[in-house]
Amino acid sequence: MTETHVSADTIRSIFSAAMTQMYRDEVPRYQEMTRIVGEIDGETLARDPALEARLRRSGAFDLIGVERHGAIRVGRPEELAGLRRLFAVMGMYPVGYYDLTPAGVPVHSTCFRPVEAESIRRCPFRIFTSLLRPELIEGEDLRREAQEILARRRIFTPRCLHLIEIFEANGGLGEALAIEFVHEALQTFRWRGEATVTAGLYEAYRKAHPLVADVVCFHGPHINHLTLPTLDIDAAQKALAERGLDPKSIVEGPPQRRFPILLRQTSFKAIAEPVRFAGHDEARGEHRARFGEIEQRGAALTAAGRALYDRLLAETLAANSSRDGATADYRAELKNRFAAFPDDAATLRAQGLAFFRYAPGENRGAPTSGVGDVETLLRDGALIAEPITYEDFLPVSAAGIFQSNLGEGGRRELSASANREAFEHALGTKVADAMAIYAQEEKGSLERALAALGQRSPMAEDAGR
Repeated sequence: MTETHVSADTIRSIFSAAMTQMYRDEVPRYQEMTRIVGEIDGETLARDPALEARLRRSGAFDLIGVERHGAIRVGRPEELAGLRRLFAVMGMYPVGYYDLTPAGVPVHSTCFRPVEAESIRRCPFRIFTSLLRPELIEGEDLRREAQEILARRRIFTPRCLHLIEIFEANGGLGEALAIEFVHEALQTFRWRGEATVTAGLYEAYRKAHPLVADVVCFHGPHINHLTLPTLDIDAAQKALAERGLDPKSIVEGPPQRRFPILLRQTSFKAIAEPVRFAGHDEARGEHRARFGEIEQRGAALTAAGRALYDRLLAETLAANSSRDGATADYRAELKNRFAAFPDDAATLRAQGLAFFRYAPGENRGAPTSGVGDVETLLRDGALIAEPITYEDFLPVSAAGIFQSNLGEGGRRELSASANREAFEHALGTKVADAMAIYAQEEKGSLERALAALGQRSPMAEDAGR
């Protein structure tokens, strides 16, 4: 009798819960942040019953307080390729390519995440994964030694690799093996507090770039942060400061709006953790890399919407080059620039700036035949449109979070260009196009909704011509 396989969504849910508990144990300040966010969300819901109704209608209410993502950094192509195989067991696939070198961070990245809307609703957890670009390490000797150090380490347990092979051979794992897999996979992301290098070599890498030290000098890609969603990131940011958790001076991403778009993020700054260094003297010191993050997600933008967002953000940054040094000026400039970005769902949809998910409305009437007039159906209440939530990341925001948690050494000028081809070669596959995923979700939802109303999609009609 064939053993029933545990679904990838279930394995991801078990892994997410285990990862969360591990990180809360390792970083007590994160647990404190969790309590603060819970209080803010409760107050927000109490003030706005309509918000709770919308969240319940969309299925997002059950995800309040559930971690959305974590982040790791790896040093070698082989490590990145191994993670691709590991995350596939949990239904997480590489989506998007992010080059962080323009912001002075010597990595490029992708996000391993579920891609189907139903899988995201079941468990939205994903891992933002960065690969070190060793060619950007200053100093030929340091660069060569870093590659030698990384070549010696093994970030996966032998049993974890064997379980991945079983999954790949059989197309899934039974319950006992799935639970064992989660236990073994967690070992890759644990913080051990033991460096693989001497204190002197660690300091040399830290001076070259703090992120390089974090990647090169330890046993593996310890989780460097987890991220909680919040219903009011501005209130949460204020509460973190009032409780002494030392948050970033600004919230990354777009300004506060009536109609949220993309992604807004903030964090408390990285904690100092004790480290024992290698060598005969076993010197002790500290390392700062791990922190807690909060996010608030809005609508996914189309190519036109993203172009407008990028232009307005670039104009804001050009006018305020030292964001953390002029917080009030930056916020004012950001708000002023983004006045040009429509702030209501109807305009965003009409101008094709955001993606929407369609469904039959309450006033659907009797099914009819013909090509659906979407605007008429929306006006009559036969069709409804809800924004599709942005499930990905923003390079400038990610770099801003990284820099604030790497100290002053995290800001460097790097002469490098994006190298997606090299990243995908290391990964062993192409990264998926996030924009295409949103477009397909919008198109599919409209076709299904119109079919339920007995009508054909105008998109299908256009394609047939």
